Amino acid sequence: MRAPETLRNSGEAGIALLIAIFVLLLICVVAIAVVVSSGTESALTGNYRSSTSVYYAALAGVEEARARLRPSDPNSFKNTWAAFYPPPGTPLPIGTVGYVLNPSPTDNAGAMLTTYPDSEYDKEFGPNALESANVQTTPSVWNSNPLSGLPFPGPLYKWVRINAVSEKSLNLDVDVDGLPDSTTPLYYDSGNRVFSNNPSVGPQALELTALAVLPNGSQKLLQYMVAPQAISLTFPAALTLDGSNPNFRASPSPSFWVTGADQGSAGACNPTSPGFPALVPAVGYTDTNYSAASFEQPGNPYGILSGPSPTPDLRNNYTNGVAANPDLVAVTVAPNLSTVADLNNLVQTIEQNADVVVNGNATQTNSNGPMPSTMSASNPMTIVVNGDLTFNGWRSTGYGLLLVTGKFTYDPDASWNGIILVIGQGNMYSYQGSYTNTGIQGAVLIANTTGLSSTQAPNNSTFDFYSTPSTLANSISYSSCWIQAATPSVGYKILSFHEISQQ
Repeated sequence: MRAPETLRNSGEAGIALLIAIFVLLLICVVAIAVVVSSGTESALTGNYRSSTSVYYAALAGVEEARARLRPSDPNSFKNTWAAFYPPPGTPLPIGTVGYVLNPSPTDNAGAMLTTYPDSEYDKEFGPNALESANVQTTPSVWNSNPLSGLPFPGPLYKWVRINAVSEKSLNLDVDVDGLPDSTTPLYYDSGNRVFSNNPSVGPQALELTALAVLPNGSQKLLQYMVAPQAISLTFPAALTLDGSNPNFRASPSPSFWVTGADQGSAGACNPTSPGFPALVPAVGYTDTNYSAASFEQPGNPYGILSGPSPTPDLRNNYTNGVAANPDLVAVTVAPNLSTVADLNNLVQTIEQNADVVVNGNATQTNSNGPMPSTMSASNPMTIVVNGDLTFNGWRSTGYGLLLVTGKFTYDPDASWNGIILVIGQGNMYSYQGSYTNTGIQGAVLIANTTGLSSTQAPNNSTFDFYSTPSTLANSISYSSCWIQAATPSVGYKILSFHEISQQ
């Protein structure tokens, strides 16, 4: 009776063994899947880490170039790479290509463009375009003192290319003529957010392209399209008195005149080009309750109509060439020039981006003063004087933007091409005859903001220009070209950004 029971128990034991083997096999499969999954996760994590690292390395390259294009940057190309950096008003030519090189300690620094060739440029500008280009190079900040002495490496980008763009390189027919222009640089019209071949619409657009390469071979090519972002400055007249109760005292001499007819070339900018304003008022004032009639009263020593002898008729000295003379009219300023707060913010922004800041009163003579010797037509500069400024026998020409927060005593022996802002005390005064024919080309704006609340308009701005009778001319002439050249940049705005696939 016990034999059948033995056979039955033996069969059950065999089934248990099979179940155990199956469970062990299942556990092994799960373990192998976990190991494989873990390896895949590690590989994905490694790939993501490499992709992220190389992306940010390339991003560091284009951001360095963008920052160094800004004139006020401590490492600006304006100071460190003057041979390549285009002066204001002068476009970077198509075919002039700059590379910022960033070799690692293991790279051959003299063969960076050979070791890491730039094949993208020829794709944009045509076969062999880079070979025939004017190529210039400069070291990155990471390969220059003091950062080159750090015990750790900087970003692992290899180079950043800086170049102008054309219709052909962007594959963009901006003038809709059906012809891919390959030689004319493109400019950015920020108002309409479009590119143009016309330099009058705005600043030149530049292309920044960075190549990053990691030790594991990962590569990334990033590209920015950028354009300088200037401080917003528009002038409704050649000479603008901003605020209520302005004081305008005209010269009793026929040797002084003001014109709103656009003139004065700066670099590639020419007022005869299409798109330039033909004229603005000669003298503008923003107080609508004010009347220019007080300037025209006969017998007034500061009047401009003929009065008792020998007072001359000076109406034709204040003109834009079209409107009835004298051209002294009410105007409207831009919103950033309308209140004390707006003007103070503008002063602060200009000071933050100035080339020279003088705190306290200053005098400029022929041999001494705050005007930088490096200022020139090809290098307009921004100078801020937080105090009174006096030009005394300075027989030179200034170029750029001059901001005076105190009283500006202007000796007409000097000339100025660009912008003059007298914001603060709002008092500009000329006190003697000239040594030679001199003038201001650009625009002058005067605003008295002292002792007023932030929401008020400026008050009692004063322009007092007294010149002794002379055959030599003193003038203020509106010039959109010099306004554009003198307006400081607050940085380069990113117009587009994309990663470039590498084949």
